[in-house]
Amino acid sequence: MEAKGSTTVHLAVYDTLADWETGHATAWLARAGYTIRTVGPAAGEPVTTIAGVRIVPDLALTDLTPDDSALLILPGAEKYDEGDELAPFTAKARAFLDAGVPVAAICGATAGLAKEGLLDDRSHTGAVSFYLAATGYKGGEHYVDADAVRDGDLITAGPTEPVAFAREIFARLGAYEGKRDAWYRLFQHSDPAAFAELNG
Repeated sequence: MEAKGSTTVHLAVYDTLADWETGHATAWLARAGYTIRTVGPAAGEPVTTIAGVRIVPDLALTDLTPDDSALLILPGAEKYDEGDELAPFTAKARAFLDAGVPVAAICGATAGLAKEGLLDDRSHTGAVSFYLAATGYKGGEHYVDADAVRDGDLITAGPTEPVAFAREIFARLGAYEGKRDAWYRLFQHSDPAAFAELNG
């Protein structure tokens, strides 16, 4: 078990996970010295992403506690729109936020958080406002039309914004201080000048 101040980031993995949404965040956090561990419905039981990639989780969701983690990342997945199978992941997000450990959710995972009531009183974003409104949640007045939104320990983004999502994660964890702007300009805008800044 790791103490507070952990450098382990936990990436939730489940069937129909949207592969493109978390790669920037996890790859660059690993480069910054974080350890990335996958968390699935059951340890050792493979899940299959929307692209058909099989992932064997490092640990089961039931074995994850906020004290072990610096951050929980919830990628989008079609299963968030198909029922409550992924509700245990959003319940775990509640435990993290209650413990003061950050949670980052993108795409369909924001709908999961909405159903859990975690967006009722926090600024947030998602794919579009009416997507979250369809969950029946009470947080519509806190919806922000932005690429990504950070409200304290909660980060949210829509499915087309993995770069902005990663930038807000870095900001919350204090990664790439002084270089986040260059990183964002390089990967969001293909700014050649940003490469030299980032690697200088």
